[in-house]
Amino acid sequence: MNATAVEIISSRAVPLGGPRAMTVHRTLPHRQRSLIGAWCFVDHFGPDDVSKTGGMDVAPHPHTGLQTATWLFTGEISHIDAGGGRGFVHPGEFYLMTAGNGISHTETTTEKTTILHGVQLWIALPDATRSTAERDLAYFKPPATELDGGQLKVFMGELMGASSPVHSHTPMVGAEITIDPHSEIVLDLNPEFEHGVIADSGTIVVADTELEKTQIGYTGIGEKTLRIRNDSDEIGRVLFIGGEPLREKILMWWNFLGRDHDEIVRYRDIWQASQGEDVDGQFGFVDGYIGHGGVGEDGLGRNADGMTWLPAPNLPNVRMRPRTLTEPVARPNTKI
Repeated sequence: MNATAVEIISSRAVPLGGPRAMTVHRTLPHRQRSLIGAWCFVDHFGPDDVSKTGGMDVAPHPHTGLQTATWLFTGEISHIDAGGGRGFVHPGEFYLMTAGNGISHTETTTEKTTILHGVQLWIALPDATRSTAERDLAYFKPPATELDGGQLKVFMGELMGASSPVHSHTPMVGAEITIDPHSEIVLDLNPEFEHGVIADSGTIVVADTELEKTQIGYTGIGEKTLRIRNDSDEIGRVLFIGGEPLREKILMWWNFLGRDHDEIVRYRDIWQASQGEDVDGQFGFVDGYIGHGGVGEDGLGRNADGMTWLPAPNLPNVRMRPRTLTEPVARPNTKI
C-alpha cells in the first residue's frame, strides 16, 4: 500500500477591502498551484477582534466568471448583491453567490459581531457557463453527519453519505470537518477528484503530514481514502475542499476571473466608468449598503474610509497571461 502524498500550501497575509483593511491569510491562488478542482481562491480570517480591527467592511465591488462561498465559524456578516440577493451569514450556514458575466456586492460585519472567524472561497466557473450563468445567491444549512472520531457538514457535493442540494457547475465537494481530541477520521474519496484540507484549529495531521493553521494539505487524484488526525487536547477543525480538476487556463486579476488580458481590461474599464452605479448592466447596483462609515448626504453608504465603492487597482505594465495549469499530483515534503 502506497502512502498518501501530501503537498503543503502555505498562506500569506493580505489586506482585505481598503486602507483600513482586515488582514486575511490567503493560500489560493498561489504561484505554484492555482486550483483545487474548481476552487480557485481561499482566504482564512480570524479569530478577529472587531473592536480592535474594525472587522469586515467591503464596499460595493465587482466579480466576473466565478462564485463566492462564505463559511463562518463565529460572527455575522451582512451580504447584499446586485442580483437582489441579501442575507446575514451565520456560523454553519453556507452562502454561495454566482457572479456569471458580472455582479457587484458588499460584505459587512454586523453590530452583533465581536469575534469574526471563517473562510471565504471562490469557485471558477467553466468556460461553458461563465458568461451565461444567472446571478444567484444560494443558501444551505447542512446537518451534522457523525463519523467515527468526529463529524462533518457537507455544503457542496457529496461526502461520506452526506450531500448538498447547492448546484455546482463542475463536480466538486466542500465540507467542514471537526475531529475529536487525539482522534482520527478516515474519509472515502472520489479518486477522480483532487483535494485540499484547510487547517483551522487543533493539531491537524493529514496522512502523516502535520499542518500549521491556515495551511492547506493537498492530495492529488487517484486517492481513495484519506486519514486526518487531531493530535491536540482540543477539538480540531478543518475545511475540506476538492473536485474534478478544471483543465482550463484562467486569468484572475483583482476580483475578476477571465481568460485573457483584453477581457480583464474590459471588465476593469466598465467598473471604473460605473463608479459603483449600474451604467450598462454589467455589474448592477448594490441597493441598501450601509458600511461602517454610515450614510452620506447623497444617501449612499460608506465604508470606514468614506468610500461608496471600491475602485480597481492600476493594471500591471505588462500583458497578463493565464495561469499555468499544474498537474493534479501532490509534491510531498514541499511547502509552497
